[in-house]
Amino acid sequence: MSHKAVVLGSNYYIGLSTIRCLGKEGVEVVAFDYSEDGSYGLKSKYCSEKLIGPHYRKESEALVKFLKDFASKQDKPPVLIPCADPYVEFLDKHIDELKESFLIPSIEKGLYTKLMNKETLHTVASEKGVAVPETVRIDEEDLFEKVDKVLKYPCIVKPVDSPAFVAKFRKKMFTVHNEKELQEALDRSKEAELEVIIQRIIPGFDDHMHTFDAFFNEESKCTHWMTCQKYRQYPINFGASVYTGQKHVQELYDIGAKFLEEVGYKGFAEIEFKKDADTGRYYLIEINVRITNLNSLLYKAGLNMPYIAYRELIGHPLDPKNIKKSNYVFWYAYEDLLAIKDYVKRGQLTLKEIIKSLAKPKAYAIWDIKDPMPTMAFLKILGGKLLRKIGIKGTK
Repeated sequence: MSHKAVVLGSNYYIGLSTIRCLGKEGVEVVAFDYSEDGSYGLKSKYCSEKLIGPHYRKESEALVKFLKDFASKQDKPPVLIPCADPYVEFLDKHIDELKESFLIPSIEKGLYTKLMNKETLHTVASEKGVAVPETVRIDEEDLFEKVDKVLKYPCIVKPVDSPAFVAKFRKKMFTVHNEKELQEALDRSKEAELEVIIQRIIPGFDDHMHTFDAFFNEESKCTHWMTCQKYRQYPINFGASVYTGQKHVQELYDIGAKFLEEVGYKGFAEIEFKKDADTGRYYLIEINVRITNLNSLLYKAGLNMPYIAYRELIGHPLDPKNIKKSNYVFWYAYEDLLAIKDYVKRGQLTLKEIIKSLAKPKAYAIWDIKDPMPTMAFLKILGGKLLRKIGIKGTK
């Protein structure tokens, strides 16, 4: 019997695409979540087994025991793949315990968290000579003067811990246009006990956002990679990819691979860059230390990242590969429709431009004609939300 793969997180399309990528290669996939509610990835026909267990944050010690108990009953140690930031944080915190029972990258404890944390990431990147947006920390003297003269308005108030910030405010950051708004953003963050930094907005529309998606083997060498360009994101201007295509940019590999190899990174990573519209310089914005939103696009283009990681960890690595040309675009239709409404409303895109862009072949976030049940479950969830929204309005 071969090694099973345990996928942590099945209530979002990243987990779903990971389940499919492994299942299509004949891997026995065990999909885990803390609740069946909303976990449409569990409906995939590529799930060999489903596990419902303790919550990653509320019952983290119990989850460690739950997972280790599961692994102890297997013939071979399973591969463990986190598919959301909270699961990465959980893995990083308990990596010493979990590596006794699972196959996971032999990474330095705390490195994932260090690279997810915006403040420590920017410190490490600066030390390695990688450009990051100019930043003012909230404990600096003459804070408002520095923001006004160095960063200039508008600027962004950005969380150090993104998952906690998003959970609290349902957005990735605050955009502020003057000192009053800055103070309000700082007050809200302090009240929520969330640490933040203030950064310059790198000039350029959303299509100036690029990604370097790569896999690093157990020797911390980049073996598989592809670069992409965002076209639309949601929320617009400062959100996640909803319409993104492959675009080869050698400079992103030159910067990204060198940086992650030097810090001893292992496993899959995605670096988000923004190209300065005025200077053409690429700035590192953030790093996703897990399978990402674009996983279905990478698969369609020819890089099955979950399976690449699986093969590396079981000791049978695949040959190195990079993709320099693909016509596919990643499309998360539901949120793209929300984004399109806002782009048009704010005059940032025209309907003609949007319609023209939709002609490209798609790598869908959720839909798969050979595995339709997760889409049906997702639509049922959306329908429930709509009915509740109508119901709430009706009572007013």
